[in-house]
This record gives sequence, C-alpha cells and structure tokens, in this order.
Amino acid sequence: MSESPPVLELRSLEKHFKTSSGLLNTAVNRITGGTPDYVRAVDGVSMKLEKNQVQGVIGESGCGKTTLLRTLIGIYQPSGGEMYFHGRPVSEFDKADWKDFRRQVQLVFQDPFNSLDPKFTVRRTLAEPLEIHGIEYDEARIAEMLEAVGLTPPEKYLTRFPSQLSGGEKQRVSIARGLITEPDVILADEPASMLDVSTQAEILNLLNRLTDEFGVSMLYISHDLSTVSYICDMINVMYLGRVVEQAPTKELIVDPKHPYTEALIKSIPVPDPHYVRDRPDVDGEPGDPINMPTGCRFKNRCPQRMDVCDEKPRDIELGGDVNRTVACHLYNEQLLEGAQ
Repeated sequence: MSESPPVLELRSLEKHFKTSSGLLNTAVNRITGGTPDYVRAVDGVSMKLEKNQVQGVIGESGCGKTTLLRTLIGIYQPSGGEMYFHGRPVSEFDKADWKDFRRQVQLVFQDPFNSLDPKFTVRRTLAEPLEIHGIEYDEARIAEMLEAVGLTPPEKYLTRFPSQLSGGEKQRVSIARGLITEPDVILADEPASMLDVSTQAEILNLLNRLTDEFGVSMLYISHDLSTVSYICDMINVMYLGRVVEQAPTKELIVDPKHPYTEALIKSIPVPDPHYVRDRPDVDGEPGDPINMPTGCRFKNRCPQRMDVCDEKPRDIELGGDVNRTVACHLYNEQLLEGAQ
C-alpha cells in the first residue's frame, strides 16, 4: 500500500508581478520590442507539508513569504510551478473544488485588531464560516471551540463584540474561527507578532496544543526565528523569493549550512545583558527583486563570497534521517570535500 501524499505540496511555485510603468515606458517597450519588468516575489519554491506537521517560513521583510501565503490560499494566481492538495493539482480545480479547498485550508491573520468584523459578536463570528460552507449551525460546537482556545466560560464571550476583547482574546477568537470548519491546514501569518510578549507565549502554546489536538497541519509565516523554532517541526528559510535552506528545526538551529541562516540565528535576542555573542557579519540590504543578481542572490551580502557564487547555486538534498535542502555554493563545496 502506497503512502498517502502530502497534505500540501509545492513544486517550483512562482508568483511574479508586472511592474507598473507609465505611458512613456509602455510606448518605448512597444517601439523597441522590450519586455516589461517583473518583481519575482516567489521564484521557484518547493516544499511538502505532511499531515499533522508544522512548518515555518522565515525571512526578512520583502523575501516573499506573505506573497507565498496569499498564493497558497488562492488570492494570487501562480505565475508558474504547481501546487498540490492531497495529491491533486490545484490548477485542475473547478468551482466546487475551490470551495472545498477554502473550507479545508483556513487563515489565521497577523492583525487580530482588524481581522474581526467589529459589528459581529463572537457567536456570529464563529457561525459565519459554518453558514458559508453549508455546515449546520450548532451552538454546542461553538461553545466547545471557545473552550478549546481558552475562552471560558464560553457563555461569557458569546455575546461580546471585538471592542470588548483584549488583543489576546481577539486572536483566540480568530484561531477558533479558523478551526471551526475542521480544516486540514492552517496558514498562520505571524499570528503573535502584534501581541505583547506574555500573550505571544500563550498564543504559541495554544497553537502548539491545538495542532496536535485537532490533527491539523500548519504553515507558520514569521520574521522571528525564535517563535518559529519554538513551534515548528521544520523550517524553510526564504531569501529574495527562494528557499535557501530547508531542514528540521533542531538540525537547522544547531548546524546551519547557509550563511544567511547562520546570520538569522546569530540575530536571535538572548535575555541576558551579560551574554557576549558573535554578531552576524552581514551588511547591506536585500537585493532588487526586479533586477536579480546573477548567480547566488545572497552573494553581495555574504561574508564568505567566492568566485563561483556568480553562478546559480545548485540545490543539495541530503537523504537519510535528515530531510535537508541547501542552495549555496559554499555548502556544496564543503559537502563535496567531505565526500572525498
């Protein structure tokens, strides 16, 4: 009997945006036969999200992680590549398939202060997705979901409006709204970033518990490696639209292979004013997503740049117990030297 396919799989997924240009540029392109520029926000991303697995996608602002999430949920049409849901290519979905997909793949938004309708009570907020997806309204089900996210007793919250809730309570309602349709996948867009530190810890612990309790897979988007490493089984490190390193969390934190991953780990705050640590030796800003550098996209900031970095890096996949992919010439050379 063959193994079941991943819940969600991406194969070289791309999302490019045509840059807005004025009438003059458009006219020049038509006369000269030139082509418009494109922002390559997501540029060949591949990953597999297994059942009941939590994966993180991390990177600086502008690396493409939010565009990736919006492409996964169907807000953006992919420019290339393919996405598979339970082994089926999403490009072949009809209207009914998309409706079922949106029931089974739910979002938890970054901003709990604006993601809830201010005119809806908590009861109405949780009842709406049931109504949209043709699921019978059940007051007991709503109460159980509020208890699951720690809003107890539920009777205390059912008639409240968002303005009567704290930031942490709002995010708990958002999580309950995402789980009430019993989805297979949760896409979480930095769900703790706008909360205070103590509330962040509560939300992370809650998500950790609920993914196990409900058997749901989750893709967790964040710029904060410390939160991603706490909750995720595997981490995907993005830089300028590409995943430059992908590995199980413990392996990646203990033994980073890509220089960019190493810099991110060195940037994690340590709650000790007397602790002395190495600072990341990375200067400058991320490159231009329109005019990408040839070869490695990190080469202009990399402290270990080599001549070979002007060539496109080859993804190296390690088999065995460690599912790891690294796109870096430096790591490739180390791997080849170790094999000799």
